[in-house]
Amino acid sequence: MKLMFSVVLLLLLSCSTSQASDVNITSIPPHVDGVIQTDFKGTVSLTCALKDGPHEDKELVWLRNGATVNLNDGNKESVSHVCIKPIYEDDEATFTCHLKSNASNEVTVTLNVTYHPELSGEEAVTVEEEAVLLLECDMRANPAITAVMWKLNGSMVDLTAGFTVTNDGITSQLNVKKVERSQHEGLYQCTTLSPMYGDKSKTFKVTVTDKTMKFPLMPTIAGLVVVFFTMLLAVVSRRKKIVKVGHLEQTQILLIRLLLHRYLKGLSLSTVLQKVIQRNLVLRYFIE
Repeated sequence: MKLMFSVVLLLLLSCSTSQASDVNITSIPPHVDGVIQTDFKGTVSLTCALKDGPHEDKELVWLRNGATVNLNDGNKESVSHVCIKPIYEDDEATFTCHLKSNASNEVTVTLNVTYHPELSGEEAVTVEEEAVLLLECDMRANPAITAVMWKLNGSMVDLTAGFTVTNDGITSQLNVKKVERSQHEGLYQCTTLSPMYGDKSKTFKVTVTDKTMKFPLMPTIAGLVVVFFTMLLAVVSRRKKIVKVGHLEQTQILLIRLLLHRYLKGLSLSTVLQKVIQRNLVLRYFIE
């Protein structure tokens, strides 16, 4: 019985030894159970080193979320260092180190990056009456914020006055589909609440201006071109009193209308004008 127990214990120890990693990761700040706590102000230093003992292969490989990290040639043998200045995308990122010859023999650490919403200062916003008003408030934070508040002139916005508030966990938006100066002009404030970072706010000074008339550019240009060539052909027809000119005038008008139609369908204005001039000269050559 004792012999059987000794054999089982020996097998367990052998299995445990085969699964142990030949590399070890140390970090500044130190990791606890494989998790490193940091923020945007700090820098994370990772060191991967081979454990004591004979090793045929000493080249180390780093992975970030499964993708290989590029290392200098002098930063691969036996000991390898990685320095990280945390950003948003580094939160919950995993860093893994292993021997190049044995990818299954690895050690992994995970970053937990804490940060507060980037809210501060005042932004001036100008919008016309009856236009759309859109204000955006950055609410990204770790740990997540507990609430977002929108105020107008010191009071909570009245959702019955045309306001719509939405958020996707990253950005909170205040939207007004049809602005009215009497209801929507003033000082807006977006405030996020966080148990770790407290309140963070940003102010928007919204000015509502009179509505201006807007003309569609392309149809306006096309109309001006039609008027110009119609007046030009009228002058030509008055100066030349022969039948051929009258026939030429009608042909030119039809040609111009056809080309303008093609312009509205996609041709550029310069191409249309060039074709008008070219075909105008050809018509005159054959008729006269």
